[in-house]
Amino acid sequence: MLVSLFRNRTQCLIPSFKTMTTAAAAKTSKDDYFAAVNHIANIVRHDIYPERTLNRLNLTLTSELVYRVLRVCHTTSPSESLRFFTWARSQPQYSPTSLEFEQLILTLAHHKRYQSMWKTIELMKPYNLSVSPQTLSLIIEEFGKHGLVDNAVEVFNKCTAFNCQQCVLLYNSLLFALCEVKLFHGAYALIRRMIRKGFVPDKRTYAILVNAWCSSGKMREAQEFLQEMSDKGFNPPVRGRDLLVQGLLNAGYLESAKQMVNKMIKQGSVPDLETFNSLIETICKSGEVEFCVEMYYSVCKLGLCADVSTYKILIPAVSKAGMIDEAFRLLHNLVEDGHKPFPSLYAPIIKGMFRRGQFDDAFCFFSEMKIKGHPPNRPVYTMLITMCGRGGRFVEAANYLVEMTEMGLTPISRCFDLVTDGLKNCGKHDLAEKIEQLEVSLRSV
Repeated sequence: MLVSLFRNRTQCLIPSFKTMTTAAAAKTSKDDYFAAVNHIANIVRHDIYPERTLNRLNLTLTSELVYRVLRVCHTTSPSESLRFFTWARSQPQYSPTSLEFEQLILTLAHHKRYQSMWKTIELMKPYNLSVSPQTLSLIIEEFGKHGLVDNAVEVFNKCTAFNCQQCVLLYNSLLFALCEVKLFHGAYALIRRMIRKGFVPDKRTYAILVNAWCSSGKMREAQEFLQEMSDKGFNPPVRGRDLLVQGLLNAGYLESAKQMVNKMIKQGSVPDLETFNSLIETICKSGEVEFCVEMYYSVCKLGLCADVSTYKILIPAVSKAGMIDEAFRLLHNLVEDGHKPFPSLYAPIIKGMFRRGQFDDAFCFFSEMKIKGHPPNRPVYTMLITMCGRGGRFVEAANYLVEMTEMGLTPISRCFDLVTDGLKNCGKHDLAEKIEQLEVSLRSV
């Protein structure tokens, strides 16, 4: 029954698959293209005999198509991915590139299919392809995540066998693998070797070791490491205290991170923007929104210039907490900084106003944002229609639904059902009939 189901679906989509050449792909819409990719991926993952089904599709295989199918199958289907790639390589019109090989290698490494991974790497040689440093670094880190540090060291030492020279990227990956199994002495030795070889540690080098120390509860050792590196003339690209704050956050020591940042602020210094954003995001998730707002104003007084990411964290958080006035102040600050409000910033404010019953104020604010901000998208209109429906404002919901279609955005079926049912319940049968006709006309296009 499963095979017949796929066969029926396949017959419907054969015209789409036959246009998968590079020249014709430009003519096919993105939605159709990715629908085709996902359908092929479903065949690969679920069909009992995928080769037979794929042969019937008469696909014109391209490097991009094979790569995208392998990416879709990455998280759950290592064996199926290998089977699909083997079938693709058997097709006469297809010549694999390093892109598809490396995607398959990463999938196999992620799922601990190491024997198949090494065989796939060997298959690259007849095509005169080599593994990139980025792929080798990810293989080393996968070995580290699974506690196979000896294998990680072996891959690192055999870099030249893969036509790849040792670089900072690979040193960082091996450092990560050593820290995953708490081999800190080995990590120190690797950094010393790295310096002897003439490589300069980058931000990630410091962050890996500091995060590892902090996750083990060894704050003092992390500080001593940063001081030792500074004494040797190797200062991290960001300040040591910022690395420590990030390490504490990554290790889950939120209170210690808050204390360190508060101490920095009292001393008149501020964390760098990336560290500050990470901190307030973590604190907001814990529910301490007011603390984040106070910290925001404190660091701004000391000269920190917030970016869009800062406001993307704070505005939704304060809106959800019901602090609408504060949300408007933050939005005003965003505009004064020269940024144009976009939907993911003003939508939470509108939703917060709806929750407080301020429907008319929300409608006025939305009208203002359509002029001063970026145009609303489909999720914003869906939220507006849903919240109007929950508040019994079905006429306004119908207006937004029509406005949405005029902008070329197709409402989801749930919105049509919500609006038509609500209009009928409140006696607006003529308007409900027009909405139903609109739905039919959209579905028939």
